[in-house]
Amino acid sequence: MTYPPLNADERTTLTAFLDVHRAGVLGRLDRVTPAQAAEHLRDGTDMTIGGIVKHLAQMEDLWFTHKLLGREFPAPWTSADEEWAWSSAASDSLDSLRVLYAAACDRSRAAVASLDDLDDRAELVSFGRDRVNLRWMLVHMISETAQHAGHLDVLMDAL
Repeated sequence: MTYPPLNADERTTLTAFLDVHRAGVLGRLDRVTPAQAAEHLRDGTDMTIGGIVKHLAQMEDLWFTHKLLGREFPAPWTSADEEWAWSSAASDSLDSLRVLYAAACDRSRAAVASLDDLDDRAELVSFGRDRVNLRWMLVHMISETAQHAGHLDVLMDAL
């Protein structure tokens, strides 16, 4: 892991920490087989390694492409149906999951770069209440990505 410089500005720190977690997610895909990525590895959960990665790709597009920029969802997301990402991943190859997630992260980086200030607000309302600012969104995605990276670790412990 490459952390940002210890005295980096706020934006550099936030984006670098998010990228650390994104790289960790992709790195985990390098350590599993296609069968392992699709398998339900723990009792009591329907989560799979592939499903987590696909869900994270969808969340990147939800928050940065859709909410932040106010654009339509890019392919393959035809709606905000989060369950489809989880359930359809079993039929995806590791390469397609990797490409899907990397492309979503690239779109997110471009969206973030298009705004000048961390106080800039998203185009669309979140949680039916207000338009969040870029700072909130970056912290939220750090949390979301780190949380699911932990889920990946738990599932991979079952291998």
